Amino acid sequence: MKTIYDIIVRPIITEASMDMTANKKYVFEVMRGATKPEIADAVEKLFKVKVAYVNTISVKKKPKRMGVHSGYTSGWKKAIVQLTEDSDTIEFFDGMR
Repeated sequence: MKTIYDIIVRPIITEASMDMTANKKYVFEVMRGATKPEIADAVEKLFKVKVAYVNTISVKKKPKRMGVHSGYTSGWKKAIVQLTEDSDTIEFFDGMR
């Protein structure tokens, strides 16, 4: 059984994702098998906010080289969560600005 802590792996803190927080959009790395309703429920329960919708993106693995050794980075899943207009912001991201 998946818990909310299994579904949300970590927040993504980049310049582009911080710009989206002004529009109440937040970016998270999520479990690869997580569905959009599961992600929305996890964010609502974890941060006590209302979610309008969720967009997901599967980030593909990329080839990397270090000297003669070659390999791949691991693939992962990203979720962009849009909160409703009347919802509070997520306090964790407010401290990052």
